[in-house]
Amino acid sequence: MKKLTLLFAFLICLSPLVAQDTNGYQKPHKAILDLVDAPLAPSVLLDDKGENVVMLFRDPYKSIAELSETELRLAGLRINPKTNIGSRTNFWNNIKVKKATATTDTQVKGMPANPRLSNFTWSPNQKMIACLNTTNMGVEVWVLDIENASVKKITNATVNANMGDALNWFKDNNALLVKMLPATRNPLINVDEAVPTGPTVSLSNGEKAQNRTYQDLLKNPNDEANFEQLAISEIKKVDLNGTVSNFLPSGMYRSISFSPDGNYVLVSKIKRPFSYLVTYRRFPYDEMVYDNKGNLKTTVNEVPLDEVRPKGFMSTRMGKRNMSWRADKAATLTYAMAQDKGDPEIEVEYRDIVYQLDAPFTGTGKEIFKTKQRFSGITWGDDNTAIGYDYWWNTRNTKTYLFNPSNGGKDAKIIGDRNYQDQYSDPGNFVTKRNEYDRSVLVLDGTTAYLIGDGYSEKGQFPFIDEMNMKTQKTNRLYESAYTDKKEDIYEMIDIKKGKVLVRIESQKEYPNYYFRNIKKKNDLTPVTAFDNPFKSLQDVHKEVITYKRDDGLELEGTLYLPVGYDKEKKEKMPMVLWAYPREFKDKNSASQSTTNPNEFIYPYYGSPVYWVTRGYVVLDDAAFPIVGEGDEEPNDTFRKQLVGNAKAAIDAVDNLGYIDRTRVGVGGHSYGAFMVANLLSHSDLFAAGIARSGAYNRTLTPFGFQSEERSYWDSPETYNTMSPFMHADKMKTPLLLVHGEADNNSGTYPLQSERYFNALKGLGAPARLVMLPKESHGYRAKESILHLLWEQDTWLETYVKNRNSNVIKAKEQIKK
Repeated sequence: MKKLTLLFAFLICLSPLVAQDTNGYQKPHKAILDLVDAPLAPSVLLDDKGENVVMLFRDPYKSIAELSETELRLAGLRINPKTNIGSRTNFWNNIKVKKATATTDTQVKGMPANPRLSNFTWSPNQKMIACLNTTNMGVEVWVLDIENASVKKITNATVNANMGDALNWFKDNNALLVKMLPATRNPLINVDEAVPTGPTVSLSNGEKAQNRTYQDLLKNPNDEANFEQLAISEIKKVDLNGTVSNFLPSGMYRSISFSPDGNYVLVSKIKRPFSYLVTYRRFPYDEMVYDNKGNLKTTVNEVPLDEVRPKGFMSTRMGKRNMSWRADKAATLTYAMAQDKGDPEIEVEYRDIVYQLDAPFTGTGKEIFKTKQRFSGITWGDDNTAIGYDYWWNTRNTKTYLFNPSNGGKDAKIIGDRNYQDQYSDPGNFVTKRNEYDRSVLVLDGTTAYLIGDGYSEKGQFPFIDEMNMKTQKTNRLYESAYTDKKEDIYEMIDIKKGKVLVRIESQKEYPNYYFRNIKKKNDLTPVTAFDNPFKSLQDVHKEVITYKRDDGLELEGTLYLPVGYDKEKKEKMPMVLWAYPREFKDKNSASQSTTNPNEFIYPYYGSPVYWVTRGYVVLDDAAFPIVGEGDEEPNDTFRKQLVGNAKAAIDAVDNLGYIDRTRVGVGGHSYGAFMVANLLSHSDLFAAGIARSGAYNRTLTPFGFQSEERSYWDSPETYNTMSPFMHADKMKTPLLLVHGEADNNSGTYPLQSERYFNALKGLGAPARLVMLPKESHGYRAKESILHLLWEQDTWLETYVKNRNSNVIKAKEQIKK
């Protein structure tokens, strides 16, 4: 053991990664840097008629200076209190427009200086798009006129976008409802400087409140005061000529939604008391209906503080929930109510009932639909036809219902009953279109509806379009992609009578582009975009999806990349990087299905391991790591055993192909994938080193469930202890690079998780390095952070994976001396 400790100590000394680095942000090898600097293709917006294309451009990364702007973290929100918009908002900096089939585009005129655009919202007639522009002083409203390819500002920088839903179009296309800063707002409290007026007190009155470990919660009265001030808005009517008029007075408005006919507005408004246990989405709120002049018609829902729920993923609160406008009616509200007291442990014939409430929205709602499991949504058609959905987490089951909303759903028929993890049996999604109310409803041609499916099967992925007879539920295939060397995604039905659909086509070397396809004519494609491949250094990389079996016979897969310039005939033994993310299943059939298309474009992004094909590594990306628990057995009951079995099967598969030196394999993962890495290094000797980003390593710090685990720590302490790498830190002997954002906001993955785990590893003499990225959240955004992350990973892999054997020899020789 002493020699082993000395060996690890010497290996650490060999590494350029020292205990505390003071050299600032680093940049990775040029081969990686060139890929990071490649330009980002624009996001594409297409109107429903398929006539106009709007292209939105942005930088792929923020700067560390942007992430360093003032940020308040309150009740699940992250807010820039100076600009009054989410502090982590993605901004676009340019807009171009074109006719869908044109080969050239037009730069939009009148753009703001240093544009930071967000919250793009189509007008009802789809001739305009409203958006927000964030300046140094606040947020403005701008409107894009698509036909004239121009934008104009219609408000000053006084918008309050702190809780989203800041823009809503009036039905006439001539004005918007906008959340604006109140005329008077109390100054925010500087929590760091404020003198406490007393202790912060929380109370348990004996009710069970088993909530997840949320971050960014309110912590004290000062937080409450700041949240209230940042949440308060006045609702204004803003005409396109810039005229601003009052609509609703100050309030903590959460959401705003016009009725389909535009005559009413459903408004959700938060009220006190707030909570220190849950985020603002579970604070008390009222839902009220106003007319389109801002006159209150009635209060339709009063929701209390939602801190206490029954145990289980399928629990919900009592009372009216999921309140929304019925898409095929002028002004009809719908909502669901639990029939099992929101408790999944209570057995009832129907879990939920859906009701509708017509104008003037008073009295008792009319029952229109019942679900056997937890209600999850409706696709509306017409007075006689609607499609309803429910699901149940514990069985992974979902049901699809065909029902007549006019007769109370008495004839509801289950037309789909399947395991939603079973991709091969997925019938697809019903096709919708925009109706006269500017809402999405079923495309119905008499008794015929249409479905678009992803088309996963044992033979590969072949997306399809089916028509369904709504009386018999029989389907007929209208189109199925025939590509074996490309990947086609069917995005939208433009005109079913003409057979016109919008598709996106890509291949390993061909950047994804959009096309109009006529499914009634063979090979009839019309280009809509023509984006070039920005990653040409990867276009000759060998990529394939390999399949292999776990020791228990379970079919697995992974996407294999060979290094740039690798000679498959010589089969030189190369180092390998394996990257994965564990997923839980309740049956082996679903767990073994192949849902990876080998023809996907090779697209590196900040978290991808694909970069390392430029550095001489074989990469096995997205390796299948299913964790299966069938019947009464929960997946996590055998988590560690299955984890190691997945890893061994993956390494064996690539080793059997003759490409790798299995003594030089590194493993990496992010979030739950980082948790996987730490477990693999603690309980196997399969890997030379590991990279774990933004993970959680001590499950007793998330005692009321984590990931897909419903049981609390007190229900199954052995599960929490067995699965926690922190509890087994004494077994860790493999070099581990830990990376974490200092401002992680993900439930359970507190930065403390990595800090405490590293301290345990360091205290026990394990080889490890902890990198805390300033200002970064669960996903990393600043270019400086991402370049440094790639440098850290590259250096770690070069030291402990690629050059592992030579460094071990040097270390042993030094120990002998």
